[in-house]
Amino acid sequence: MKTFTAIVERDSNTNLYIGYVPGFSGAHSQGETLDELQENLREVIEMLLEDENVSFSTEFIGTQQIVVHHHEQHSGS
Repeated sequence: MKTFTAIVERDSNTNLYIGYVPGFSGAHSQGETLDELQENLREVIEMLLEDENVSFSTEFIGTQQIVVHHHEQHSGS
């Protein structure tokens, strides 16, 4: 058994959950619910792992939150 970490986002246009495994080419899917997305990703990953030439281009380390102080620019009159 192997565990993979997926990044999950929600598409604001379609309301679908989008998921992908960083560094695992082709390991991406979507679903109407998080459970559906997880099952779809599991099926895609299992299919990809059947290929003996699977290679990972990166290793998932984690996520970071970046705080940016945005200053509005005012045009002078």
